[in-house]
Amino acid sequence: QVQLVESGGGLVQAGGSLRLSCAASGRIFSRYAMGWFRQAPGKEREFVAAISRSDGSTRYADSVKGRFTISRDNAKNTVYLEMNSLKSEDTGVYYCAAASIVTMTFPHYWGQGTQVTVSS
Repeated sequence: QVQLVESGGGLVQAGGSLRLSCAASGRIFSRYAMGWFRQAPGKEREFVAAISRSDGSTRYADSVKGRFTISRDNAKNTVYLEMNSLKSEDTGVYYCAAASIVTMTFPHYWGQGTQVTVSS
C-alpha cells in the first residue's frame, strides 16, 4: 500500500511559479513511476507529467511542455512538480499518482489533491 500526500498548492498570479510536492509512504516508492494529473472545474481529469521509476525519463502534456518540470527524490520518497509561467488555464486540483509504467496507464494510487489557482 502506498499513500500519497500532495502539498504546495495555492493562489498565484499569472506568470508566477509554484512547486508542488507529493510525499509517499512506504518503502516501495522507487518501484513506481510517478505522475501528476489535474482537474479543472467542470472538466475531466487530465495527464500533466510523469517520471519513470529509475532512469529519470519524463513525459509531459503538450500544454505544459517547457513550463513544468517533474522530478523525484527516491531517498525522500517524494516527487515534485515545478510550475513556471503559470496561466489561468493551469487552474485546477492537482493530483499525484503512482503507476507501474511511465505512461501512467491505470494508476494504482492517488493522492487527495492540492488546489492551484492562477489569477489573470
